[in-house]
Parts: sequence; C-alpha cells; structure tokens
Amino acid sequence: MRRRVCGGILALAVLPLSAWAQPSGVSQSGNRGAGIVQEGAISWDRLTPREREILKPFAGRWDRLSAERRRRLRRGVERWSHLTPAQRERVRERFRRWRALSPGQRARIRRRFEEFRRLPPQEQRRIRRRYRWFQGLPPERRRELRERWRRLSPERRREFLERRRLRLHSRGAAEGIRAR
Repeated sequence: MRRRVCGGILALAVLPLSAWAQPSGVSQSGNRGAGIVQEGAISWDRLTPREREILKPFAGRWDRLSAERRRRLRRGVERWSHLTPAQRERVRERFRRWRALSPGQRARIRRRFEEFRRLPPQEQRRIRRRYRWFQGLPPERRRELRERWRRLSPERRREFLERRRLRLHSRGAAEGIRAR
C-alpha cells in the first residue's frame, strides 16, 4: 500500500514536469511548414536563451527528441518560470526521489498513471478527494492505516478492493439514474 501510495504521489508530482511544451510548427530553417524534420519540432537553435538555459541537460540530444517531447519540455519551462522558489525546491526534491527509483518502479508508476488517466473523470475526482483526505490525516494515523493494509493478506486486500469497487459502481449507477 505504501509503495502504491508513494508511487501515486510521485507520479502526480512528476507528471506536471512531463507536461512541458508549446506547439511550434516552425521548421529548423525557421519557416512554417517548409523543411520540417518533425512536425511541430523546434530546433535547439530556435529556443529562447531562457529555454536553452533551463533545458541545458537536453542540449546534446534535443534534435533527436520527438516533437511531442520537445513541446512538453518547452511547456514545462513556461510553468517552471511561474513557480515560487519554494515550489521549485519541492519539484527538485520530487525529481531526486524519482531518479532514485529503479526502472521497474518508474515503469510501474507510469503504468498506474496511465490507468488513472483512462478512468472516467468522476472516478479521477473521487480518487483525488480520497488522496487529499488521506494527506490531511495526522502522520501517525496515516502510518497506522498503511500498517493495517500491509498486514492484510493478499486475499483480504483483493476482497476489500472488490467490495469497494462494487460499492462504488452501484453508487455510480444510482447517481447516474438520479441525474436523468
């Protein structure tokens, strides 16, 4: 449970960083539409000095990155410039934790995030609400709940999750009927 919670937290923390970029459509020669190597990709030379400074770790491989990755990174630069120093430090700490994870742990987090993104918006909101509720608990209570979860056998965990899933689906169906 703790790994799943921590993984989810980390994924939510890191994902805003991966949402970087702004569409460009400018070719490497600077002409819109002409000579585009990758649709919408902008070359390193066309980045602003501020973007190049922040994206310096990508300099050597920038022109090999996909257009989508470049857009996400540029969007992230824009977002980064609006963060307070305290927010930037939190992002740096989250990134340090992300880098410390094994490739398998990162893959699991990415997979879980994709699963989350495929959920209906209502379910995503419910999960976020529960996450905020959990984070609002005193640290001792959170530790206690994590420990209780850890002590459950895999079978009991599955039963708990299945009961919860059925309860949520029946509640969702009832809410859908009321909305009509």
